[in-house]
Amino acid sequence: MNTAKDHAVQLKILAVDDDEAVRTMLAAALEANDFQVTSAAGVGEALHLIDTEKFDILLCDLHMPGAGDGYTVVSAMRHKNPEAITLVLSGYPALKEAMAAILLQADEVLVKPLGISELVSIIREKSKNRDRRKQNNTERVASILERDTDATIVEWLSRVEGDTELTRLRLSSEHRTGHLPKLLAELVHRLRVPRPLGTKQVSHCAVEHGSVRRSQGYTIPMIIEESRILQVSIFHTLEKNLSSVDFSLLLTDVMTIADECDSQLKQTIISFTESAAVENAA
Repeated sequence: MNTAKDHAVQLKILAVDDDEAVRTMLAAALEANDFQVTSAAGVGEALHLIDTEKFDILLCDLHMPGAGDGYTVVSAMRHKNPEAITLVLSGYPALKEAMAAILLQADEVLVKPLGISELVSIIREKSKNRDRRKQNNTERVASILERDTDATIVEWLSRVEGDTELTRLRLSSEHRTGHLPKLLAELVHRLRVPRPLGTKQVSHCAVEHGSVRRSQGYTIPMIIEESRILQVSIFHTLEKNLSSVDFSLLLTDVMTIADECDSQLKQTIISFTESAAVENAA
């Protein structure tokens, strides 16, 4: 008959902490409780181990020096080994509540200092329920932006209407926002059908937008500013949906958003200047 101790022998833990004394203490204490422990001194070492070995449990300090931090390690483990239990250690008690949405990929946020007996109890309890735990209801950035397109446009318009330079031109809401549904639809499509960053592809909506803005009396600085506001509004939409966003692809999606918005802006400005040249030649 298997006991909890027998079951614990099978569990392989990756313990990540930049403090050597902490790593040594954790390894000794957990191994004494019949866990198999592999230690990593930083993010780079942890990512290599996650990529090359399989672990049952990740025990990771939240803040570490160097590139990346506990968020990066947790995200990598979730992506490479979604069945693993992920436990994050933080020295800041307030983070347990304040960062709950961001850290939803972790199974639990543990506040330091934490007694070994309590830690062992948590590990065993989480492991026992691992097969029955609910999977996070995550969404790709594309799905979030598609679902919240209207809300993003409303926020964009609110920000634009608070800008004294942009509101010098008295336009209806429809005339201000008419281009946004198509631009956002193109962005969603780009996120779902990725192409290398910097790849040139014609945005007919952006081209049309440039000529329309010229006829409405915009200047190039005004076009740039409303594009900046659009990116702010998009990222604010994602911020409001952190509790459901798929973190494993978030960095790639954010880079794609910036690349697509910059590409659309460039095509808008080219169309704007070409329309101006036609007007001046007439």
